[in-house]
Amino acid sequence: MKSQRQPDYVPLSRFLGRRYWATWLGIGIVRVANALPWRMQMALGRGLGRLAFVFAHRDRHIADVNVRLCLPDLDTTARSALIKRHFASLGCAVFETGLVWWASDERLRPLIEFEGYEHVERVLAQGRGAILLSAHFTTLEMGARALATATPTSIMYATPRNALIAELSRRGRSRHAAQAIASDEVRELIRDLKRNLVVWYAPDQRYTDKMSAIVPFFGHPASSNIATSRIARLSGAQVLPYFPERRADRPGYLMRILPPLEHFPTDDPIADTGRFHALIEAHVHRCPEQYLWAYKRFKLPGPGGDVYAARART
Repeated sequence: MKSQRQPDYVPLSRFLGRRYWATWLGIGIVRVANALPWRMQMALGRGLGRLAFVFAHRDRHIADVNVRLCLPDLDTTARSALIKRHFASLGCAVFETGLVWWASDERLRPLIEFEGYEHVERVLAQGRGAILLSAHFTTLEMGARALATATPTSIMYATPRNALIAELSRRGRSRHAAQAIASDEVRELIRDLKRNLVVWYAPDQRYTDKMSAIVPFFGHPASSNIATSRIARLSGAQVLPYFPERRADRPGYLMRILPPLEHFPTDDPIADTGRFHALIEAHVHRCPEQYLWAYKRFKLPGPGGDVYAARART
């Protein structure tokens, strides 16, 4: 089931200027590597991540601050080892993006195992639509694409800053999803839920616009998106936590779908969001290297709100 709304593609000829040459080179490498077996692509990704760990001083610092805050029981050696594994996981995500954009469903399905997909089937049988509530792990893109191999799925996304990557992402998502919905098109998301579609939604990153609030994450204040409660109420859809995981035991991914949240939404969207945060925390402990540590999750509005700058001075 494809959406009747067609995406407005930007001609790729607009991205031939010098500022995009490095991006094109990277895309070309990922495109060529797309023909390789999954294990080889992940090996290339880990190598790329290890190289990035050496040179990406800013991102390494951000990851270090986040791990210090969220996993304070780790000593210096364990924390450093986790961050190195995290950068390797980020490298894997680069090559996974190529699979998400260009691989066929037939190629991906053998790599994907769903755990709890029966919960989606039961919800859709009720005709209410399903919000697959996910979070920013390095398997983010693969998690969204995996759902689209199983059932018509709309994907809500934030637009990348790099205009070329944004356009290729829009094309890749539109090719495989029922609809790719920009993050400011909430009405479109609700419309798809009322059509009894699955909607993939990951509202866990830092958020400071309306429908935001400070909600603890790993016990620390974090500017958070609290709109999930409102979307669930307006659409009547059920909310199912969804946590993809890159497997260590064999090639591919385990896509864990939890039962629909009971008594959700409540009249307290901050408490609802805190409940979601607790689920993310549990999955972080399950596969800590796959969480997106190199992101300023705990930056707060106002003077003195950038804990990353403060840590950098000490």
